[in-house]
Amino acid sequence: MRTVLLVDDDPWVRGFARDVLAEEGYRVLEATDGEDAIRIATDHPGPIHLLLSDVVMPGMNGCELAARLTSRLAGMKVMFMSGYDRDSLVTMGLDLTGPVITKPFTPVYLSRRVLMVLDRPAPASARFR
Repeated sequence: MRTVLLVDDDPWVRGFARDVLAEEGYRVLEATDGEDAIRIATDHPGPIHLLLSDVVMPGMNGCELAARLTSRLAGMKVMFMSGYDRDSLVTMGLDLTGPVITKPFTPVYLSRRVLMVLDRPAPASARFR
């Protein structure tokens, strides 16, 4: 069973994504923000296969979170989600090096994108800033 660390400060989005991913057979660890995600990842005894994180959150943004976790968790893949499109996020100064899905998304789209990211080989030099 693959494990997804799901991070979003909006409880409705988090619950929706959790339900979709659980229905697809993933173990879902939920976090409300970056600090919560780091605590959960540190306490989790097994591998985390995917970080699925909102980009714009209070405190630590998704890019910062990805940088901190990928340096600790070898092999973990990253996918972002946002209500903003990629161009707007780049304009905000966020350095996105992973795939981004735009909210709102459908259950089918989320499921397909997560599977695509998990099944894609990770580049050896993948880094998040």
